[in-house]
Amino acid sequence: MNPPNRLPATDPQTLRAFVAVAREGNVSRAAQRLHLSQPAVSLQLKTLAEATGLQLFTRTPQGMALTRDGAALLPLADRALAALSDFGQAAAALHQTVRGTLRIGTILDPEFTRLGAFLKQLVESAPQVHTELGQGMSGDVLARIARGELDVGFFLDLPADPLGPPYRLRALTRFTYRVLAPAGWGPQVKGKDWKALAALPWLATPPASAHHRLQRRVFGPGSVTGIEPRRVALVDQEASMLDLVKSGVGLSLVRDAIAMREAQAHGLVVADQVALECDLSFLCLAERAGEPVIAAALGALDAVWG
Repeated sequence: MNPPNRLPATDPQTLRAFVAVAREGNVSRAAQRLHLSQPAVSLQLKTLAEATGLQLFTRTPQGMALTRDGAALLPLADRALAALSDFGQAAAALHQTVRGTLRIGTILDPEFTRLGAFLKQLVESAPQVHTELGQGMSGDVLARIARGELDVGFFLDLPADPLGPPYRLRALTRFTYRVLAPAGWGPQVKGKDWKALAALPWLATPPASAHHRLQRRVFGPGSVTGIEPRRVALVDQEASMLDLVKSGVGLSLVRDAIAMREAQAHGLVVADQVALECDLSFLCLAERAGEPVIAAALGALDAVWG
């Protein structure tokens, strides 16, 4: 046969016929294997031979035998068909792949919320999901989820007054807020209850802050003390609260681990008779919990937090 000037694209069915005849050594058996007629298989072999310009088989009393050229092309035909099968499987898998954008509300520091581990797990389990992060206070995250500006978010929930419908919450860990006072304020705060502490100057926080909701439980109308403390500054950042406490401005609620660290490092005083519990949670609108992107986020969260 004369070599072709340009080899045309080979139909996968033609390659299947070539491989089947090579394996079976017989056109009739190959046709049965492929669920085709014998003339159809013979035509595909002729088409492939003309396309390659090579003699691929010789006839024998037993059937069909590969030539050296046919034997050289057989493994390549196997690989081509395997690649085609892999392509089809990959395309089918993409139909099942979760994809889209996940807008996440974040709070506090990333280490405390395990944000890095959560995002790593999400990238590994749902690589087609793109994430957008928005940092804020708990109340801000809640409001943005309600408005549809965020899909999910971290939130500080109060065990004594838990958030309910229309939200779905996943509690991650419970921790304690302690009262932190400036160095040298031991006599004013050690052994004191909430009523006594209300007489001291306090740092205030915006309504969207979890600190604000926690303070409402112990200060103001309808609270444990019924007393409104003297608030000396409005602060919306945890780092700023610590700086003001260190400067002697007033008291603040601080996460227990940070309170103990600051007491050891800078001599700040931790009130020993009072504390408030809080839950770090993850939430979304209950009606959206089954959406693929949000379900993927909840799965990644479970893998990180257990």
